[in-house]
Amino acid sequence: MTVRLRPHHLLCMLTFIGKGYTEAFTENYVRIAARLSEGEDILMVEGPDDICAPLLDEEDPHCWRKSVVDRDNRARIAVEELLGVPAGPGAVICPDAVFLAKMRDAFAAGEIRKACLRCEWSSLCTDVAAGGYGGVLVAAKPG
Repeated sequence: MTVRLRPHHLLCMLTFIGKGYTEAFTENYVRIAARLSEGEDILMVEGPDDICAPLLDEEDPHCWRKSVVDRDNRARIAVEELLGVPAGPGAVICPDAVFLAKMRDAFAAGEIRKACLRCEWSSLCTDVAAGGYGGVLVAAKPG
């Protein structure tokens, strides 16, 4: 199985500590974090993904807004530049220890955070990164 993610969720998953928009969103994300931590591959998609699913029944889900699509584009470019691999629709990424370490180092250094501009969660993510990523729910499966 694979976890379907949009590009900016590659950044969000780095600092996810179990907080979210709604209880259903958070419970879903916790399950996805566990799958990622078990080593399931990530299939990159365009638009709403497995994390967005609980929000799509809302009257005006933000998942479709231009600002979120722009965030995806900025995240995709940053990740591709950092890793030197495609991160657009159809790409498959393995969230192993090397991937997570490289991404978290770059995130903490602010190198891949252009997509976080005007995100309501940005300060929480900054705090999590500054705290050494303590309590994050996506972690590499022990070898």
